[in-house]
Amino acid sequence: MLRLQSHLRNSRSLPFAGFSARGFQQESRLLVRALSVSCNVRANESSSKDSVENLNKKYSNTLLLPTTKFPLRADAVKREEQFRARCTTDLYPWQLKNNTGDYFVLHDGPPYANGNLHTGHALNKILKDIINRYKVLQGHKVHYIPGWDCHGLPIELKALSGLKSADKKNLTPQKIREEARKCALDAVKKQKADFMSWGVMGDWDNPYKTLDPDFEVRQLEIFRQMVQKGYIYRQHRPVYWSPSSKTALAEAELEYKDDHESRSAFVKYPITALGSDLSSILPNGQDLKLNALIWTTTPWTLPANKAIAVHPELQYTIFAKQSENSEAEHFIVASDRLQAIKSLYQDNDNISVIAELPGCKLLGSEYENFITKEKLQIIPAGYVTSDSGTGLVHTAPGHGKEDYLACLKLGIPIFCPVNDNGQFTEEAGPMFSGKSVLTDGTEAIMDFMKENGYLVKEEKYIHSYPYDWRTKKPVIQRATSQWFANVTDLRGDAVNAIGDLNIIPETGRKRLTKFLEGRTEWCISRQRAWGVPIPVIYDADTDEPLLKDEIITHIKNLISEHGSDCWWSLPTEDLLPPSYRGNGKNYRKGTDTMDVWFDSGSSWTLIAESLSREKKHVADVYLEGSDQHRGWFQSSLITSVASTGKSPYGTLITHGFVLDEKGRKMSKSIGNVIEPSLIIKGGKNQKKNPPYGTDILRLWVASTEYTKDVTIGDTIIAHVGDSIRKYRNTARFMLGNLGGFSQSKSSSYDQLYMVDKYILHQLHHFGQEVTNAYDSYTFNRAVQELNNFTNTSLSAFYFDIVKDRLYADGVDSISRLNVQTVLSNILDVYTRALAPITCHLSEEIYENAKHIYAEPKDSIFKTGWLNVDAAWKNDDVNREVNCLKALRSEVNLLLEKARRDKVIGSSLEADVDISFDGHSPVHDLLSKHESELPSFLITSNVSLQSTKPTEYSSEIEIPLINENNEMVTAKVVIGIHRAQLHKCPRCWNFTASEENSVCPRCKNVLA
Repeated sequence: MLRLQSHLRNSRSLPFAGFSARGFQQESRLLVRALSVSCNVRANESSSKDSVENLNKKYSNTLLLPTTKFPLRADAVKREEQFRARCTTDLYPWQLKNNTGDYFVLHDGPPYANGNLHTGHALNKILKDIINRYKVLQGHKVHYIPGWDCHGLPIELKALSGLKSADKKNLTPQKIREEARKCALDAVKKQKADFMSWGVMGDWDNPYKTLDPDFEVRQLEIFRQMVQKGYIYRQHRPVYWSPSSKTALAEAELEYKDDHESRSAFVKYPITALGSDLSSILPNGQDLKLNALIWTTTPWTLPANKAIAVHPELQYTIFAKQSENSEAEHFIVASDRLQAIKSLYQDNDNISVIAELPGCKLLGSEYENFITKEKLQIIPAGYVTSDSGTGLVHTAPGHGKEDYLACLKLGIPIFCPVNDNGQFTEEAGPMFSGKSVLTDGTEAIMDFMKENGYLVKEEKYIHSYPYDWRTKKPVIQRATSQWFANVTDLRGDAVNAIGDLNIIPETGRKRLTKFLEGRTEWCISRQRAWGVPIPVIYDADTDEPLLKDEIITHIKNLISEHGSDCWWSLPTEDLLPPSYRGNGKNYRKGTDTMDVWFDSGSSWTLIAESLSREKKHVADVYLEGSDQHRGWFQSSLITSVASTGKSPYGTLITHGFVLDEKGRKMSKSIGNVIEPSLIIKGGKNQKKNPPYGTDILRLWVASTEYTKDVTIGDTIIAHVGDSIRKYRNTARFMLGNLGGFSQSKSSSYDQLYMVDKYILHQLHHFGQEVTNAYDSYTFNRAVQELNNFTNTSLSAFYFDIVKDRLYADGVDSISRLNVQTVLSNILDVYTRALAPITCHLSEEIYENAKHIYAEPKDSIFKTGWLNVDAAWKNDDVNREVNCLKALRSEVNLLLEKARRDKVIGSSLEADVDISFDGHSPVHDLLSKHESELPSFLITSNVSLQSTKPTEYSSEIEIPLINENNEMVTAKVVIGIHRAQLHKCPRCWNFTASEENSVCPRCKNVLA
């Protein structure tokens, strides 16, 4: 019984948290039964005049114990379904029609329509939903259209992998597109169901898909505008090429592997003729065995060598290497690299310097490409350094951007003897033809140089190397004819456009700016069938593209009417406007499709067409992972600046990646992948993987510092589960004590007790902090405020203090009504503060609290944001209670000591004496609130007279902040002793004048 008593009066945990989950009615019966046992013992010991049955009948049933239909256990998987529709699919159209605030647009970056969703998707979509729900509660019309990125190689390959071998023969573009479309739409259907199961609110009936004809037409319009402004051009030049995908790639489609291993080679090229300047320095140079020494990490590019580049202002050294069995060989290297080059030779004592000269003296000298036998020249290039290698750079304009630009100035032609599959062509030489440049082709080149004496040294070289982000295989640089967007002319405006944006975290501004400033062009063409066609017709005889506005507009209109499949199904003549037909010329249509980043990067046009907005930016918020600084954030910005001159977003938010509890990336091979469905629905072994429901997943997202990489695991989810149970129990306590109460009965603020006003002051502060957290998109701060308010302000403080008033005071007493008034305000603010995060729990709480409101709505999200009264901010009460809290802490220490010594059981068995060393503001404060001190300290009596001598006493300094915000202190002596009066059998306070008789308060209530 003592434990029940202690639990009822002194619990530091939520009340009744450890009892049966069948409701407060059963808990009340348990308490009554325990009280009956206690009374029975007391009756036998004291020969009480009243029987146990009479005491039970008289007193136990008169306590106002909590009762509510709101269950202790969530049973979230089943119960959340009851509230899903009204806070998602029903809510979205309602708020657009009924909310009166401005439009708020969070534009959805389209996930890829391929594969299952993972926790990274959950982090992304739930963050967006928290923002949208907060804006709905604020009264905005939230515009959120989910989208999917539906084109691209992975979908095409997945579609083809599902075909039978016989069906793969003689595949037409139309058949490929048909299968890819089915594959993408199947993925959209499955992913949509999963997104909706997470309680994500949006226009799910009308999502955008990049394969929709109306989307493709908007995309083509952006292309047309960029053509008209001169931003689109075609060029034959090196681009990143994926042999595994057989297509060109843009920079955003690359990921770099830091531990890539290359076969690097030091290679000598024989000098066959000296330039005039070099001849004057080496008059006998023609008789020397002189070689240009180069270093390369891509030996497979050597067949395409067209020049050797040197820096005109760099110092170079000619040195002789004497061997025992042959005449000396002479080499040219940068002077700063001489010592490093010497280390290539074991017998480097036989190396001697012949001459030093500036790089400009080497220009015009000829050497022989030992593979093609061409006589080529040494050329100038400003990018050559002596930081690594030899200071002489093997130059292949068909396989490198810098090489291409250097040769372009000098009219040196591109040579690229590599096909779409990444294999050498016949042009590379019959000994290399058909070999893969990255594997056996490199091997063949190395063998050839060894056999013919051109390889000086081979070394393994570990370095960062680009890989295809889809196939995870290495790429090459290869010259092809591709379509490009001129970023050089756009990047200045793009960088200026993000200057005044709100970017979270701020480091994202520097990152995005860096990527923009380092970019000169965007390769927008891909060699695939599944995508939006680049609408260009070519002159069949000259291969000149007809990049005419009339033709692009005509093609755009055809696609609007028939869909983009018509590009492949219609003859070329039908794709031309009438003015180009029958003129005797031959035309062909292109086969390239657009980069998928151009697809998704055009999605902002959907908003521009859907809303008439006068804001500076099309969308209020873009929110995606940090990898999108190189991807969607950038492509959207470039297309928007090119078309409208402004950024498509006003606020740019970036989140990190999801790791396991050990900080590792999720990987099937490691076995650390956690599927969102496993958290929500549980696993086969539900003891190991219990079904937590959706709100647990949502609370985990909100709890993370999402701008960095975040972690998830069983321990983390279990901890989040503890938090949501505390929210539930907190709401349950308030609901259980608000039965029969409505806000029309509320006490006025002036009627409230000191502690009631204090908790309202705390509620006001809580409301401000939570609002600030949501406004700044720092949802983990909102969760921290919720946890602190739940555990510290409510459970461990206010609820402890007011239980006595709630359970034992009269049903219509002012003291109890005061508490109910406060609890109704707390519950109202608390539920709304939770709503953006734990939407299902908040709906369930609100459903059970509707009796409180005069005009309840059918959803918490239709009630507006926090109702926080400015009058609740009471700095005077706050200062006073903070002073009393210091007193309470010291009293609790003394109570604990007396409890350990078994002098008392519960704190109600104690009386507190407080005396002062002279008059002080602290004395005035305690005297002012003397009647509230017993409940505040959770003891039976408090006396502000002389302190009786006891071993349970202490002398402390009590601080008080006065109205001038100055700290004053007073010396106080506190004493604890066993209560002098008797225990009231109804309320259990030791305030009764006689044993087994009720206290004056309870007499008054019973009367």
